[in-house]
Amino acid sequence: MTELCEVVITAPDPDWLRRFTRELVDRRLCSSVHNFSPVQSIYRWKGEVHERTEGRASLHTRRELVPAIVEHAKGRHPYQVPGISARPIYDGNPEYLDWIAEETAPRHA
Repeated sequence: MTELCEVVITAPDPDWLRRFTRELVDRRLCSSVHNFSPVQSIYRWKGEVHERTEGRASLHTRRELVPAIVEHAKGRHPYQVPGISARPIYDGNPEYLDWIAEETAPRHA
């Protein structure tokens, strides 16, 4: 079976994140996205603790596509170091998992 995962991306502008994740679905890099806004983030950056309101997106995709998602974010994402991480999907509704795999499969002409 295809290895699937959930990819989480955060960004300071929820509208930017929604547009960006729409591109990922359009490019078949993920099957679906759940955008959450606002989320309150607390993090350390360059020795200082920051608090800010951000957007958070949860994507369902194939593990093999994570590098392409990260590459697509480089140069577009507003953060110097975009927060992008992946978590494996071990189990779930078999029909839903098949749908994720199908929607992210390469299309042949």
